[in-house]
Amino acid sequence: MPAMERRGMMLILSSPSGAGKSTLTRQLVADQSDISLSISVTTRPKRPSEIEGKHYHFMSVAAFKAMRDRNELLESAEVHGNFYGTPRRAVETALAAGRDVLFDIDWQGTRQIMARMRRDVVAVFILPPSMAELQHRLERRAEDNAETIARRLGNARDEIAQWGLYDYLIVNDDLEAAFYSVKAILAAERLKRDRLVGAPGFVDRLLKI
Repeated sequence: MPAMERRGMMLILSSPSGAGKSTLTRQLVADQSDISLSISVTTRPKRPSEIEGKHYHFMSVAAFKAMRDRNELLESAEVHGNFYGTPRRAVETALAAGRDVLFDIDWQGTRQIMARMRRDVVAVFILPPSMAELQHRLERRAEDNAETIARRLGNARDEIAQWGLYDYLIVNDDLEAAFYSVKAILAAERLKRDRLVGAPGFVDRLLKI
C-alpha cells in the first residue's frame, strides 16, 4: 500500500521487574528508526553517566510541580521522594507528525495516560512464564540481595494483577519470539483505519482514477 498520512501512537510496554520490558524496549528502539523513546522529566539528581535530554530532563521540584499544575504532564508519580513525569507537548507534537512514541512505564502511569489520550494508546503487558522463572531471572541478574528480590516478587504479583488494563499480553518465555510479537503488534496498529488520517483523501483519489 502506498504511504498514507498517519497519526502516530503511544506504544506502552509494562512488566514486573525481570520479565523483559527494558530489554524489549531497547531492542525495539534499535530496530525501528521511526519510533522514539519517551524522555521523562525528573527531580532526581543527575547521575554522572546520564545525559540531559537523552536519559531524562532534569529539573527542580518547583519547575516540576508548575508543569503538573498547568496540566503539561500526561502522567506523573513520586518514587522514593523524587518526582517523575511525561511531558505532554513533545508527545502530542510527535503524534501529530505521524511519529510513534515508546513508553517504558508501569501500570499506574499507563492508567493515567489512558485517561487522557486513550485512542492514541496501545498498551502491551509482558508476563513471565511463571513466578519461579521470574525469581530465577532476578537472582541471575545478581543485582539485588535476597530481601530486595523478595520485595520485587511481591510487587510483581500486584503488577500482574493489573493485566486487564492492557490491550495485549505477551508471555516472555523466549525473548526472540516476544520481540517478534511486539513488532507484529506495532505493524498491525500502524494500519488501523482510525490512525490513517490520510485514508479519505487517498480513497477519493483512487476512485477518481
